[in-house]
Amino acid sequence: MNLAVSIGPVVSLIAGILILLIPRLLNYIVAIYLIVIGLIGLFGSGSFKL
Repeated sequence: MNLAVSIGPVVSLIAGILILLIPRLLNYIVAIYLIVIGLIGLFGSGSFKL
């Protein structure tokens, strides 16, 4: 059984949960999320498949 999970939705889910738990970290979480998504876009997500 092959399970293919993209890293983008996983990062979004983790960021959303952290924002709900700790609203003070919103700016940092959004900044880190944007950086991660940007790096995935630049380098491709082919090597991040699980």
